[in-house]
Amino acid sequence: MGSTRARIAIDAMGGDHAPTEIVAGAIMAQEKWDVEVFLVGDPDQIESALKHHSSNLPLPQIIPAEGTIEMHEEPLGALKRKPKASINVAMNLVKQKKADAVVSAGHSGAAMASALLRLGRLPGIDRPAIGAVLPTMKLDSPVLVLDVGANVDCRPKFLEQFAVMGTIYSRYVLGTSQPQVGLLNIGEEACKGNDLAIRTYQLLENHPEIAFGGNAEGRDVLSGKFDVIVCDGFVGNVLLKFAEGVGEAVLQMLKEELTSGLQAKLGTSLLKPSLMRFKQRVDHVEHGGALLLGVAGVCIISHGSSKGPTIANAVRLAKDAIDNQVLERIQSQYHHHLQPDEKAVSS
Repeated sequence: MGSTRARIAIDAMGGDHAPTEIVAGAIMAQEKWDVEVFLVGDPDQIESALKHHSSNLPLPQIIPAEGTIEMHEEPLGALKRKPKASINVAMNLVKQKKADAVVSAGHSGAAMASALLRLGRLPGIDRPAIGAVLPTMKLDSPVLVLDVGANVDCRPKFLEQFAVMGTIYSRYVLGTSQPQVGLLNIGEEACKGNDLAIRTYQLLENHPEIAFGGNAEGRDVLSGKFDVIVCDGFVGNVLLKFAEGVGEAVLQMLKEELTSGLQAKLGTSLLKPSLMRFKQRVDHVEHGGALLLGVAGVCIISHGSSKGPTIANAVRLAKDAIDNQVLERIQSQYHHHLQPDEKAVSS
């Protein structure tokens, strides 16, 4: 499996439309992003899906696996009962350095648990965080929100680490020279919020490695005022789902209003290029998924409803993280904080 290109292991059996749409996205990704893709799952089902595609490039390699983790299953128990499940096999490829990243649209809890069990945490990181990139009112200035689901309960120390990891990702992958970090809260004042928010504010305010811009209220999330926003996974997941719902609602309302009546239909044809650009900015499909930051491997968690284009964009996210050495930069940031024995393990 040697290659100089980014090698991406895709859980072909994860998601509502697996393996058909996952396979379609994998082929699309190979053609668009110049990556090497491994499709992990049931060989018969994957081969059947591959028959519907043709490509100028060699078709993705199939890595056999047995079963998948269903959405109703408790992650840890299911992972232990099914050691050869597709997500486990995909993670093992990264652990064995046969792949550089994993992409999965399956059970997000299982993906995170499998990453922790097989890849482990980066030295110096107490809890991994799921980071989601959202559009803002400033063109080409997205905001990274983390955590959006990995940790429903957090300590101030965890949010501090999220802020550092988010700063590194924003700077080197999203291209923000000096990322402004905000703490999601119910008011701008430092004294506002619950105990977690107040104590975290003090840590972020005094941290030398981040540019802390203060508290971020709900209306600030998509304003472009901040480049990174940190919160616990409970609040972050609610925020993410709400933002996705708002995007879908706005797109639907625009479609209904602009296609009612003959004059509107004529106007829609003129506005089509602008509408397509608008869709690209607000549609979560365009963003591919969320990066699990803090584990010792690149892992992208995609929407369960992901189709081909979403999977292709998830592969792009993985490739960006690999090319910009996100893991190495996070590890380097925390290396000088480790004890001597921890440094020996991370070396």
